[in-house]
Amino acid sequence: MGNSPSQSGQSCPSQLLPQEQAKVDRLFDALAAHGSHSHGSPRSFSLQALKAHVGGALPEAMVTRLYDGMRRLDLPGRHPGPSERVSQAQFTVAMSHLLKGSSEEKSLLLLKMVPVKGSSVRARDIQKFTEDLVSSVLHVLDFRQELRGWTWKETPGTPSRVQVMAAQLLSEMRLPDGKQLLEAKQLDCMCGQAEVEDWVFRVPLVATFLGVVIRQGLQVLTASLSLAALIPKRHVDPGQEVASLLDVLSVIYLNGHLPQEHRRCWRLLFSSELHGHSFAQLCGRITRQGPCLLLLEDLAGHVFGGFASCSWEVKPQFQGDNKCFLFSVSPRMAVHTCTGYNDHFMYLNQGQQTIPNGLGMGGQHGYFGLWIDVDFGKGHSKAKPTCTTYNSPQLSSQEDFCFHRIEVWAVGEAEPQLASSKKSILDGDPEATALLEISGRGRHSEGLREAPDDE
Repeated sequence: MGNSPSQSGQSCPSQLLPQEQAKVDRLFDALAAHGSHSHGSPRSFSLQALKAHVGGALPEAMVTRLYDGMRRLDLPGRHPGPSERVSQAQFTVAMSHLLKGSSEEKSLLLLKMVPVKGSSVRARDIQKFTEDLVSSVLHVLDFRQELRGWTWKETPGTPSRVQVMAAQLLSEMRLPDGKQLLEAKQLDCMCGQAEVEDWVFRVPLVATFLGVVIRQGLQVLTASLSLAALIPKRHVDPGQEVASLLDVLSVIYLNGHLPQEHRRCWRLLFSSELHGHSFAQLCGRITRQGPCLLLLEDLAGHVFGGFASCSWEVKPQFQGDNKCFLFSVSPRMAVHTCTGYNDHFMYLNQGQQTIPNGLGMGGQHGYFGLWIDVDFGKGHSKAKPTCTTYNSPQLSSQEDFCFHRIEVWAVGEAEPQLASSKKSILDGDPEATALLEISGRGRHSEGLREAPDDE
């Protein structure tokens, strides 16, 4: 597995490849050279040396956690208990565990970074660590200018987006009694390494965030970190810049639930801030554009939406497949996937008299998990107790809600045949076209554009 002796001649168990080990050794040399210890003693480094190397890339609290985690490592042949400084052996093992270790090895280091005594910690201590971890990821990505077009600003109110993300991650932890950590009163429960290891194994974002903090914060082995898969590149047309409903944490969370091929680029298709409060405009801009994320904010500040796994089409039938999901971003983060109960994944209809006109996902006519009415600005999210298609609860603050902001992002690279399509919405809906003709309104674009090519 690429085991390599350290430069001091001590053999350290490491999963780092030889070239990776060489870079880790050079970083240790730089740390040990800063305010070097007394002559003749084993080489090591201090907390001050680590802080000086990191500079402003990480919050001071996280630098201290990293340092304490390393110096508390118990290694064969060394007296148990924390050392005053970090040795090369401790540093090598810490880097190996955090960057390439198993969930057991990562959980071992994680527990060393939580300042408590004994083999168990309170869930409250894990909560504080998780909040520090999420905050540090934001801090270092912003410091290194790696937000890929997205912005980060803390919004007023409680809880903060950092706390919301941390709460989502922590909700996946199983307590010793097997229950999920969902309520504040459970934060005084004790958790051992078994619970933390299971959590790290089942929630990959925890290990990913640890890797971001180490690689970007210490500037080591950065080439093997693919930020493009973590944060999609944000693309908007020239002159179309607008503040998004999404912050970078929400983007990271939702992106992690998309199919791999859709994670590297998001393109803004529709924003009510730019394109107006018009259902016709919404339909015209999102149809035939491939998979996309739709989200809105109701008047109470709840932000939620759905992922459409294939192109929206205006037609009186349900569409989509079981890759679709519903989600919420605020006041809590959650993703709700398909149950298999029915195939009512997506629905988009306009201009008909006998069936509902609007955009819906999940449930059934008149009782959707998410519904945007053709009377733009109104919708509903009905779930008693949950949506049959997605097992989602009520996403909005009120069952019937009003909203003032909505946006849609195409995910993945643009498909030329979709982006350049000249077809009207009505080209794929003969029934709607016929109804227009009967009503005497006709199609005002008829004769003013080229006939679409047959597919």
